[in-house]
Amino acid sequence: MHEPQIESGKDPAALYKSRLGMRLFIAYASLYGLFVAINLVQPALMGIMVLPGINLAVIYGLVLILSALLLALWYDRLCRREETRLGNPPKSNTIRGED
Repeated sequence: MHEPQIESGKDPAALYKSRLGMRLFIAYASLYGLFVAINLVQPALMGIMVLPGINLAVIYGLVLILSALLLALWYDRLCRREETRLGNPPKSNTIRGED
């Protein structure tokens, strides 16, 4: 049977990570929900030209993509900081048995 490549134990920062993840998810879901609501209630707004040749729908879509990336990077940074604070720095991707 295949075993995990990296040994893992109890994560002391697990509660922090899950709470942070939920908060960031709610923030992103709110931003996305607003996008959906605008499209349902006032779809003509998405056709407004914000920049020459670029409408609000394109700008909002790009903002959604970039915000997902930024939230993921922020989540990683905050989780690493919390792990270090707890004295459990993030483990490297060393394969078990290779030291």
